Amino acid sequence: MDALELLLTRQSTPRLVAPAPDEQQLQHILDAATRAPDHAGLTPWEFIIAQEDGLDRLGDIFAKALQAKGADEEFIAKAKNMPLRAPMVITVVAKHRPHPKVPEIEQSLAAGCALFAMQQAAFAQGLGGIWRTGELAFDANVHRLLGLENCDQIVGFLYLGTPAIKASTKALKDGKSFARYL
Repeated sequence: MDALELLLTRQSTPRLVAPAPDEQQLQHILDAATRAPDHAGLTPWEFIIAQEDGLDRLGDIFAKALQAKGADEEFIAKAKNMPLRAPMVITVVAKHRPHPKVPEIEQSLAAGCALFAMQQAAFAQGLGGIWRTGELAFDANVHRLLGLENCDQIVGFLYLGTPAIKASTKALKDGKSFARYL
């Protein structure tokens, strides 16, 4: 698959099964992330990988965070099982650092680009992935239980695995309809 085909056919894959990316595939995925735009070379990201027992630990973190907020038991049980929707989940964290020329928003965007590059690398290798956020990405208890610092922000949970079904390619939107010239 060439780069342009990848960019024009990429889509999210919500139904994922084993196997997860193997070691070589994961290495490509992580290496692709480090090619994201990175003003001043801050590498403002961290990748927390959960697979196998790590998926249960991530689910426990979600459940504990929601219990601390007083969520109902049904929602807590659902959240506990969320990481089990894929054989691997990578939590991508923006690691904000004070810098005179690189504001926090730019560091968050760099981490988001890293996440997108990881999803693209997975897709290029025949894998599937979906970038999820939701309230748990912004929950202070989730951050604390993951050992994040106060200035850190989860930009997404990248669910990775093998597509459960061959999804039809979504229609391409006309990019010009979102553009204007000055």
